[in-house]
Amino acid sequence: MAKARLEAGALVGGYRVKELLHTGGMARLWTVTPDGGEGEYLMKVPVLQEGEDPASIVGFEMEQMIMPRLKGPHVPRYIASGDFSVQPFIVMERIEGESLLPKLANLPLPVAEVTELGRKIALALEALHRQRVVHLDIKPSNIMIRPTGEAVLVDFGLSRHLDLPDLMAEEFRLPYGTAPYMAPEQILGQRHDARSDFFALGALLYFFATGERPFGDPPRLKGLKRRLWWDPVPPRALNKEVPLWLQEIILRCLEVNASRRYPNAQQLLFDLTHPSEVRLTKRAHKEKQDGFFVRLRRKSEPLDSLIDHPQDASAGLAQAPIVAVAIDLGTMSPELSEAVRQTVKRIVERSTEIRVACLNILKLKRLALDTTLDEEGNNKHVARIVQLKDWARPLDVAQAQVSFHVLEAIDPAEAILEYARENTVDHIVMGARDNSTMRKLLGSVSARVASEAPCTVTVVRNRKDDQDAPES
Repeated sequence: MAKARLEAGALVGGYRVKELLHTGGMARLWTVTPDGGEGEYLMKVPVLQEGEDPASIVGFEMEQMIMPRLKGPHVPRYIASGDFSVQPFIVMERIEGESLLPKLANLPLPVAEVTELGRKIALALEALHRQRVVHLDIKPSNIMIRPTGEAVLVDFGLSRHLDLPDLMAEEFRLPYGTAPYMAPEQILGQRHDARSDFFALGALLYFFATGERPFGDPPRLKGLKRRLWWDPVPPRALNKEVPLWLQEIILRCLEVNASRRYPNAQQLLFDLTHPSEVRLTKRAHKEKQDGFFVRLRRKSEPLDSLIDHPQDASAGLAQAPIVAVAIDLGTMSPELSEAVRQTVKRIVERSTEIRVACLNILKLKRLALDTTLDEEGNNKHVARIVQLKDWARPLDVAQAQVSFHVLEAIDPAEAILEYARENTVDHIVMGARDNSTMRKLLGSVSARVASEAPCTVTVVRNRKDDQDAPES
């Protein structure tokens, strides 16, 4: 089982662990070398200690899915990865250079430097978006500059690949991101629009050009939502050195409605490369924030009038029926487990575009304090993911068609129902309780799901051991 913490000298997946370079909120970065080979790489390992946010595990799963698909000089080269059943990790190219984070000590930066950095980041975003990935966490620490000059985007734990399941959106209701840089639509749960990255880049350029964050660093969702109607102080009001054309670019990136931002990275890159050709609007000449009554009117408007919902923003996203399979790893007998698996196989055979979401409920205690580690020190969330993957392996479903979700809840039935409602599930498959006595004493999760679900529900029963009538 995966270790909560690695140590220097350990051998992991054929790589010798050397030096700990960085400890972040969700992962640690180590330098590693191939055992018996040459070269030095970077190994990213998720934090699995007591009390860690389950989102760190889900984000790491997303990164493991996305990174092997990325190519080019603007992303780290993917080398290898390790499964959660042994030790989760990602080995990647170690970028020679540093992130933009140290530049925060010398803000504001000269206009020429801000412009050049913006141009390099826009070029990197153009390359990333061509690969159907939205980064969704553009910030100084996630951007590195190679010695050859290219900007490199790192950390894809919050990213969205339009051809892969979006585990973050499916499992969590709150938005994830870095508060100063999150786009309005991202705060409201939209994770498919590439223009969210332009908003983040605009916030970064604003910060580098003025030394101030356009929307501060709000710690709560209420503070984040203020940017839906509260415009930032114009950059030139904070730094007179900012030219009109740069204020125009920054404020266009920071428009609340995505349709008013740049439509693609190429156009943003063009303006940053050809300042004399930037078309100046009222944004360029703005000298102060909008007044109280303007903000009040904006706040009272329906969200649909502020947030753009372009039909083509996710036009390439694969649409497929979703089948949620609720699996009780603790009490389901081998016979019932196989019966559920065979039922899912028959459903999958009917459609090549189907999505299978394997669910398990990590039941929380109503009164006692819950822990994230078991008695042996293993992360419970990770252990359940490993078990789900083992269960689903005989289904022989392509990686892009299956996802694994461990939902933490006091009420298992409600957790399954909420998942189905929030993710527009088309079909739920689950097993009935094997023991009819336990079913009478504890009630039936499957019966409640079958009666309240907004979709088709198939309850599978092992008739060899239970001769009662079907539950649905």
